[in-house]
Amino acid sequence: MIDLKRLRDEPEYRRGIERKRVAAGLVDDVLAADDAARDLRRRVEELRARQNAASKEIGQASPEERPAKIAAAAALKEELSALDADLTVAEGALRALALELPNPADPSVPDGGENDAAVVRVVGDPGDAPALDHAAFGDAIGFINAERGAEVSGSRFAYLTNEAVLVELALLQWVMGILVREGFAPVAPPVLVREQAMEDAGFFPTDRAQVYEVDGGELFLVGTSEVPLSALHRGEIVDTGTLPLRYAGMSSNFRREAGTYGKDTRGIFRVHQFDKLEMFSYAHPDDSWNEHERILAIEEEIFTALRLPYRVVNIAAGDLGAAAAKKYDIEAWLPSEGRYRELTSCSNYLDYSARRLGTRFRDGSGTRLVHTLNGTACAISRTLVFLFEHYQTAGGGFVVPDVLRAFTGFDEVKSRG
Repeated sequence: MIDLKRLRDEPEYRRGIERKRVAAGLVDDVLAADDAARDLRRRVEELRARQNAASKEIGQASPEERPAKIAAAAALKEELSALDADLTVAEGALRALALELPNPADPSVPDGGENDAAVVRVVGDPGDAPALDHAAFGDAIGFINAERGAEVSGSRFAYLTNEAVLVELALLQWVMGILVREGFAPVAPPVLVREQAMEDAGFFPTDRAQVYEVDGGELFLVGTSEVPLSALHRGEIVDTGTLPLRYAGMSSNFRREAGTYGKDTRGIFRVHQFDKLEMFSYAHPDDSWNEHERILAIEEEIFTALRLPYRVVNIAAGDLGAAAAKKYDIEAWLPSEGRYRELTSCSNYLDYSARRLGTRFRDGSGTRLVHTLNGTACAISRTLVFLFEHYQTAGGGFVVPDVLRAFTGFDEVKSRG
């Protein structure tokens, strides 16, 4: 949730929100709702003070004065009760509107939308296009059965089969080992969460259309383990000396992919169910930008070791999610399409989610909100797409990346053609 005081007092804070292309008039509506709630709050406090004074006067009044004093106090009580009810409604309306406002984009984020990301660096040589794209290759070598997946579950579902499953497990083990080495505690979190967890993490209300509801809306399937990881310290005051707190979440994830009709329908590039390893950090506010760069460096280490050509881009303000103040994407080269496609991302939420979560730390000046950050260490299905294209052989086989061979137990898969 945004800082309402800063929204009122700091023009640059408001500008950062508006750079995210919020609905026209929404910021002014929030400010007007805040003014209304603040006015009612002031009136309630004044009336409560008068009521307290009236109660004292009853005790000090003579027997002749007491009935009138009691009647006046009763009237004040009735007026306060009505005003309290108005305040509850006003604060509810303010909260509902404020939840729609995104975290302001950081000044280092470029203006614009989906096509305006700034390239930070390019690493590796794209090389030649493969004989087959990942979907055709996966079908030919027996790694993907998309036809049966669609038959059983609908579009954007597939069976991963044979050695491809062992490569997926190898990715999970190898990447988790890197994360543990880097100080991230491994966590296998629940993938069904309550609505409050989605809201606290910053996904509701803006991303609700992407989420699967279960059990009549009592529970929701997560699209990333970031959601349950963010709830690990909900409502806590953490020890300053423990910051940053780092977690590596391993989970299956589920997304509706609303708004992507007709895009990436072949193979497993964009599916409704996928496995992922996610980094999540609770950081001291003075160190969160350093933590952001550290998470990015870990992501780059992983894809450099896999020898995948990639570029790092700084996502434009209009393309940022609601919670992110800044986001880097790593886009790997997809030879069959002759372009870079998103493989991972990492974001700094600053105190946006922590304000909803109530996660704080204590220092000499009292308690302060932590900053939260997240980054995808490895989206397994998406990574396999790039490996299938970059590591297929001229003869239709598949060569296992060097770093995964100790985990798969084999170096190559021969063509089944």
